[in-house]
Amino acid sequence: MTTIQETGKTGCARYAYRLRVSSTATARLEAEWSRCRWIWNESVARSRKARAEDEKCGPARLDRMLTEARAANAWLRGGSSVPQQQLIRDFAKSRAKALKDFTARVPIARRAGMPRYKRKHGAEPSLNYTRRGFRLKDGRLHLAGGITVTVVWSRELPAAPSSVRVYRDSLGHWYASFVVETLNEPLPATGTVIGIDWGVKETATTTSDAHDLPHPQHGRAAAARLARYQKQMARRKPARGKPASKGYRRASRAAAKVHKKTARQRQDTARKWAKTVVRDFDHIAVEDFKPKFLAKSTMARKAADAAIGATKTALTAMARKHGRTVHLVHPAHTTMDCSQCGARTKHALPLSERTYACTACGAVSPRDKNSARVMLVRAGLNPAGADGGRPGGAPLPQAA
Repeated sequence: MTTIQETGKTGCARYAYRLRVSSTATARLEAEWSRCRWIWNESVARSRKARAEDEKCGPARLDRMLTEARAANAWLRGGSSVPQQQLIRDFAKSRAKALKDFTARVPIARRAGMPRYKRKHGAEPSLNYTRRGFRLKDGRLHLAGGITVTVVWSRELPAAPSSVRVYRDSLGHWYASFVVETLNEPLPATGTVIGIDWGVKETATTTSDAHDLPHPQHGRAAAARLARYQKQMARRKPARGKPASKGYRRASRAAAKVHKKTARQRQDTARKWAKTVVRDFDHIAVEDFKPKFLAKSTMARKAADAAIGATKTALTAMARKHGRTVHLVHPAHTTMDCSQCGARTKHALPLSERTYACTACGAVSPRDKNSARVMLVRAGLNPAGADGGRPGGAPLPQAA
């Protein structure tokens, strides 16, 4: 079990703002991205070649590659070195993480998470600038290389930003995401605890009936419109090597709008629910559930619409911001254990069986509610705290 608790500490948060970009600034940003994309692809090629020859290809070697390339290529020198150097750092981090997660028996080009080539028409521009590569003046963002854009200040920055990421989304809108150091905002103690179990029928089932999160079904509500635009794209799909028609681009943009709206609805629902839970409870026992395997099941579409991963991330971030303690409980056998006596069933319960009946103590309860109470037991919290008791009382017997 992992415990996450940060009280009174500073942390970093991102503040994103819409940008008003002129045609001149757009051309310059796209030119900067073309140079950065070339450096990324060159780093991928050098990394794969070094790996095939059992050589090291760390950040120092890639820095030398960038220095040599800028010295020999006037086109690269025409752009700022700040986003190019930052791209090298990002590439090294992603490559090191992928090499750590997988064994050497898997070919490097086939490993999940390994950096891959960025296609010209398949990757949206994304440029990272450190503190020496940008400045804010008169409400405008001045980037290295003489690029100036107007920021739509929907809210104030709490402090001076340390870096900024300028990117374009699938709809063609430009954004600036500032990294700002913030101070946590602890909430008053409530003396209550809650256990949370993730599911597909309900996104979150808790020990408190008032805090259950039903399945929002945002994707299902938008399925008809999305299918309509996708059919239009299928009918107007251009031949290989031919440019897309105006109708295809219009349908593609409409489908992207539906996807974007659905994602924002899921994020908004997750944040509002997370704020309610964090405001009302001091200790939160959460199932450390990784829903990746659901993508290969018959419930893949419904599980994706539930957005369990995004909801869990929003809850953890909100608890960290407001000084609450999150207990990540291992999900093994949480549906088989009894929250009252700790006994475990001999066989795993099928998904169609929604009621848990303990053969040892005779307790009967809804399956997901029992799992939510098991989270409290495994976290060492008193399940009575969900009804107003304080944590630290005599815990129930641990699950067998």
